[in-house]
Amino acid sequence: MRSDRKISVNGIHNDPFIKGMLKRLPAEQRDSFSDEQLLGLKVALGARTWGVHPIDLRWTIRFWKKSYYFVFISGANRRPASRRYQELARLGKSIMLATVIIVSSLLGLLLLYIIKSALGIDLVDNFSLGIWSKIKDLFSGGLF
Repeated sequence: MRSDRKISVNGIHNDPFIKGMLKRLPAEQRDSFSDEQLLGLKVALGARTWGVHPIDLRWTIRFWKKSYYFVFISGANRRPASRRYQELARLGKSIMLATVIIVSSLLGLLLLYIIKSALGIDLVDNFSLGIWSKIKDLFSGGLF
């Protein structure tokens, strides 16, 4: 049993799940379970034994004659990732890395082009992308 040992053997009878389960049993059967058996029953019947979540918000709202509950639980995923999830995560990381490399390269080329134009270097005669003239207009009073 994993973290089920968090409940001390002496405190198993004080556990709300165990109290509720024992209350539904006939009186002669309540005392027949050992503490280890009660702990095993708690795990087998699906009582939450895996710990506290960092964010655990629970609300109950009455709406006319009915009551509705809302639960918001959040925390780190400790389950092992499936193979499909690992493949999708790897694909997503690859796409993000490729995007960052492409955008960085384009920004680097733009910066080199601006520096080349500022220094007055023409690689091809009578050809310009027009970026340098727009930057000059921007700083010469176009927007400022």
